Amino acid sequence: MKKSREKRRKWFRDLEKKVSMQRSGTRFWNLAFTTTVTKTERPLSRSHLISIFPSLDTWRPLREIFASSCCNFCFVAPVRHYRPCYDNVSIEISDGGSASATVRSPHTHLHQTTAFRDLPILSVTVLPSVKEYWRDMEVNNWHKELTYDEWVPVTVSGARPGPRYKHAAAVVDEKLYIAGGSRNGRHLSDVQVFDLRNLTWSSLKLKANDGKEDGDSSQEFLPATSGHRMIRWGEKLLLLVRYIDIETCQFGVIKTSGNVPVARVGHSATLVGSRVILFGGEDMSRKLLNDVHVLDLDSMNWEMIETSQTPPAPRYDHAASIQGQRYLLIFGGCSHSVFFNDLHLLDMQTMEWSQPQTQGNLVSPRAGHTGVTIDESWYIVGGGDNKSGCPETLVLDMSKLVWSVLTVVKQKDPLSSEGLSACSATVDGEKYLLAFGGYNGRYSNELFVMRPKEKDIVRPKIFQSPAAAAAAASVTSAYALSKSEKLDFMQLDDMNSNSHVNGHSKDDVTDKIEAIKEEKRILELSIAEVRAENSKIGGELEELNNTHAELSKELQSVQGQLVAERSRCFNLEAKIAELQKLLESMQSVEDEVQALREKNSALDQEMELAATAQRQSSGGVWRWFGGSEK
Repeated sequence: MKKSREKRRKWFRDLEKKVSMQRSGTRFWNLAFTTTVTKTERPLSRSHLISIFPSLDTWRPLREIFASSCCNFCFVAPVRHYRPCYDNVSIEISDGGSASATVRSPHTHLHQTTAFRDLPILSVTVLPSVKEYWRDMEVNNWHKELTYDEWVPVTVSGARPGPRYKHAAAVVDEKLYIAGGSRNGRHLSDVQVFDLRNLTWSSLKLKANDGKEDGDSSQEFLPATSGHRMIRWGEKLLLLVRYIDIETCQFGVIKTSGNVPVARVGHSATLVGSRVILFGGEDMSRKLLNDVHVLDLDSMNWEMIETSQTPPAPRYDHAASIQGQRYLLIFGGCSHSVFFNDLHLLDMQTMEWSQPQTQGNLVSPRAGHTGVTIDESWYIVGGGDNKSGCPETLVLDMSKLVWSVLTVVKQKDPLSSEGLSACSATVDGEKYLLAFGGYNGRYSNELFVMRPKEKDIVRPKIFQSPAAAAAAASVTSAYALSKSEKLDFMQLDDMNSNSHVNGHSKDDVTDKIEAIKEEKRILELSIAEVRAENSKIGGELEELNNTHAELSKELQSVQGQLVAERSRCFNLEAKIAELQKLLESMQSVEDEVQALREKNSALDQEMELAATAQRQSSGGVWRWFGGSEK
């Protein structure tokens, strides 16, 4: 195979030299066309539109075209006054050994072309399997040309799987497996496989134990599922209650025992050694969960874990990871009304929850995201809050607990979707990130790849606490003590043997033994001091926990008071609104009273005027007594 490739490369180098020699000293531009023609079912014209490259330094296969026969050939034809701005050409090959070409500028309309007729073909060479050679060369090196820390869509060959979200994904032996998912409210039951070598999708046909294929009875073996998780265990893919054997393409149900957890969706399943840690989710009655269950893959036994301290709030659609094979990290997720951006940590040895402080970029609340761990970096991709997607790809440095934004995509990009999947894959010894599917207004079946830049691994921050340092010192001291005791006997034997050989006195041996005993006593005192310091730190930690509990109670009390105050304020606002309505009605009453007063005043004035007029007309009592006439 190597000899064949070297032979083809030599042929292209010789062709370049030949073309360069023919072009020098002439007024012609030599156009080099490397074409792969695939046979079709019905005959087509040999005049096709293909792309060409004026630079002879760039050799790459052109787009696949069609013809009535299958042939692989390369020809060179001279074109007078050819200009590199022309980037498209229509070629028609005649049986008489000549070709006609029509070139077109990309900045002109289709009908504005320049024609060249009856061009002599300088050379025609048949290349066996040239298509396979170029394709293998491109496919095998596709990942080496990627830039670091940037998402790139993968150009795949053949048909793609149907769009989906909330599916499960895992990578085994340079193959990405996609199982189930949901689209348009319908759950899916297929298993799709993407080969990272030849960049093709294929469907995995499962078989039952009796040898029947999954095509006729898929519901018996792989029910339509969404919101589940899939974990690689050896050559099997575990779906917690079922398994897929990728070697035999068989599917079955995992028989487990113990305290089996309730069925749920939106949970997290994390592999820690030979154990699977299950956390949270939502059960079939839509009850949110924050319990912890452990499945021992050796015995297939479930165990419900009793944890201490304050656990995360019940949630689903969160992300989980493991750090140092000891600490379980939970990030984000949501309840039925609240989206979270908090980070919680569970110590798998003490089963204690804590909420460490993080630094770096402010992280927005999200759910439906996915997480991938590579060394000490935890990559968070996608997610959203039912209003908009999260376009940034986050990375948490678990050694320092520092958030940072790695890259940002457009708002409607498939990478800012909810319910997408992400996995890590190793190709030629280098790790890559793969992201598939999701929903952000439309369902996606796009596959993206990222080449993360390697980072220096430093000592984890969660191991640098005083308690951990003291414990490490205690273990080191104990190890040194045990080692020194072993050395005591070895040195004693050597001293005894050498005392006979070299004539050393017993007094020297006794002095050395006393010195070793003194060193041992000092080491024991050091161990006692370390233990006392550990006890003191434990007491302080217990006091801090009690203080935290008291503060939490006070906070709850204050929150209750705030609720009561809010209720009282609401009542007062209601009363104020009623009083305002009364005041508005009082204003209308006052206007009516004022109008009545004005009317009454007018009536009084009219009556007074009438009385005055009457008195003047009557002349009074004295005039009557005087007998004067009216």
